[in-house]
Amino acid sequence: MPEYSSFIALGDSFTEGMNDALPDGSFLGWADRLAVMLAEDNPNFAYANTAVRGKTLQEIIDEQLPLALDVRPELVTVCAGGNDILVPGADVDDVAARFDDMIRQLTHAGIDVVVFTGPDTREVSVVNRIRHKVALYNAHLHATVERYNTRVVDLWAMDVLRDPRAFSDDRLHFSSEAHRRIALRTAEVLGIETQADWREPWPEVEQPNWLTMRRSDIEWTKTHLLPWIGRLLRGESMGDGLRPKRPNLEPFVPVSRDGIRPSTNGADAMATTHGE
Repeated sequence: MPEYSSFIALGDSFTEGMNDALPDGSFLGWADRLAVMLAEDNPNFAYANTAVRGKTLQEIIDEQLPLALDVRPELVTVCAGGNDILVPGADVDDVAARFDDMIRQLTHAGIDVVVFTGPDTREVSVVNRIRHKVALYNAHLHATVERYNTRVVDLWAMDVLRDPRAFSDDRLHFSSEAHRRIALRTAEVLGIETQADWREPWPEVEQPNWLTMRRSDIEWTKTHLLPWIGRLLRGESMGDGLRPKRPNLEPFVPVSRDGIRPSTNGADAMATTHGE
């Protein structure tokens, strides 16, 4: 099992942890859950999470990449570009080319990199209309992974994420259970032993009828889609004015909600740095 002493997570809302909410309203997320596993029996472990919701690829390149290139941690995870390709008329090929250059810089700096593809939104009503753009972007990402010999967490290939319960009410961000499974899958990609299996099937539930789904679509449009369109037209972002939750690479101590060191399944962990 590889042992990393330093880890920086770059990205947007996915890596920030939306909507894996903690009792205080902050977000945990797959990256914090993974950091818990990496910190297990590793007292010198340090972690930064520079991700901020709403960030575009270029903002991630300009604002987050320099830290990773400066401090050169042993491990960097990258998920970026999703907010770019959501925009109507976006040039997916251009986004992918800039992503490729970011990975080139990281790997040439001698950093181990893990890249994340986009998930398959086939079963997510309305959002599934951008499925073809996600698939095209993913094809580019796989080419980048092969070009620079990085690791990849292929969210599209994770069948458990095709269940609507993998997404939160906004249909864009993952649920807490999905974040837990993604952390486990990432650990597996890194060769870290875990005590749980991300492949475990979801419990059986009764499927909603078409009328319930239609009402849900209307409510989702009012609550989430229209506000997003409004922000897009105004040139605003959900992340405007927000700072990363862990902007600097600092020593990391994981604790559970009841103060007990969590197990390596990453299921119930909160994260703190020394001195907080």
